[in-house]
Amino acid sequence: MSSQGLTHSQHKMADAGVHPTAIDVFSRFYALLQDGATGTVPEADIEPLTDVTHRDELDVTPQDAADALSRTVLIKLNGGLGTSMGMDRAKSLLTVRTTDSPDAAPLTFLDIIARQVRAARAATGAPLPLLFMNSFRTRDDTLAALAAYPDLAVDGLPLDFLQNREPKLRADDLEPVEWPADPDLEWCPPGHGDLYTALVASGALQTLLDAGYLYASVSNSDNLGASPDAAMAGWFAASGAPFAAEVARRTPADRKGGHVVVRRSDSRLVLRETAQTPEEDLAAAGDIERHKFFNTNNLWLDLRALAAELERTGGVLELPLIVNPKTVDPTDPSSTPVIQMESAMGAAIEVFEGSTVIEVDRSRFLPVKATSDLLLLRSDVYELAEDFTLRATVEAPLIDLDGAYYKLVGDFDARFAQGVPSLRGANSLTVHGDWSFGRDVVAEGDAVLEDAGTPSSVPDGARVGPAGIAAGS
Repeated sequence: MSSQGLTHSQHKMADAGVHPTAIDVFSRFYALLQDGATGTVPEADIEPLTDVTHRDELDVTPQDAADALSRTVLIKLNGGLGTSMGMDRAKSLLTVRTTDSPDAAPLTFLDIIARQVRAARAATGAPLPLLFMNSFRTRDDTLAALAAYPDLAVDGLPLDFLQNREPKLRADDLEPVEWPADPDLEWCPPGHGDLYTALVASGALQTLLDAGYLYASVSNSDNLGASPDAAMAGWFAASGAPFAAEVARRTPADRKGGHVVVRRSDSRLVLRETAQTPEEDLAAAGDIERHKFFNTNNLWLDLRALAAELERTGGVLELPLIVNPKTVDPTDPSSTPVIQMESAMGAAIEVFEGSTVIEVDRSRFLPVKATSDLLLLRSDVYELAEDFTLRATVEAPLIDLDGAYYKLVGDFDARFAQGVPSLRGANSLTVHGDWSFGRDVVAEGDAVLEDAGTPSSVPDGARVGPAGIAAGS
């Protein structure tokens, strides 16, 4: 491997105007990568998380909740393009719901987030500043969409701050990759662990502290379940903890993914992602009876504690490295193999002494990572309340759509152009093959559509059950 790879990367970042603190963070991870660090968390080094307080058990007075919420800022991570779903712009611009009014425009993630915040402000009187952490690929589209909400910004505070970027590294020699066909593809975001670096490098952290805000509620913009919560703000303020993570009970669908564990050596809470789990420990990590709680990626931060730790470390939090092998062009598996060095924002739970967790219901975790998730949110399984929170009307069924025809948003939308089926009476919906759905289709029980071998249609008003389309539909 080239000894000049780090120097070349540093120069490339400096020439592109990347903040010096972000370059320092990149340099730390590069050294770890050169030393062979993998960031793995073996099962032998940890214990399961137990005895977690549930959000519904909190005893917070209305006054304490209101006081804490008045000093809380909402931060939404909004750097993702949704490339795995075939998107080339911010995933938060996807349509999530339509409204009852035929003349009203459909609502995107950004629309619903903005309206959740408006409703919470009206209900509580808290200013609730809303900040988006955008990437260099999502900023322009996001700010253009938010222009429809001129009342959203709070005086003196930014509406967004920019996530940093770093070079993708050639997998063979750790040199910054060159891709003249599309130089933008030479860069990648450093994972959402960059939140802390971006907050301080942008000046947003100090601006918030100067304005009197003490706490931050952080979540992904594609998780509409993470709406403002005054009771949890009050609980976090009273806890004195510098950091808290919302966790939820794992189900069989959560065997993969990040979960919080306890490190044996010092009893600190640690986030273990799938990418950090040794292959021989995957079965233990996937045991939902042993490791009962998964990380929702909804976090609570004490901004004073964060500022103090960043000052102590020169802006470089000691987060674990996540090594993410890719190709330079994610749509072309034959393009140059690269490594993206990443970190997870939830991993900061081990950085702060006294970090804690709180168990929340599944209603706080509604991410859209695939079109199957999008189908659920667009369906009658969820209702959009007056405060623009999404509320489940029944237990959400398991959705399995044929990836050959539904993986990409454009293909998905074309096959549900007449509307998504009713799913309230379904335990599951499995679609094999190429099916387009008519209007007012109803799925019931363990609904299945088998591959017909050719493009097929579900008629208007049809009922789909375990045997496929019901006779007489």
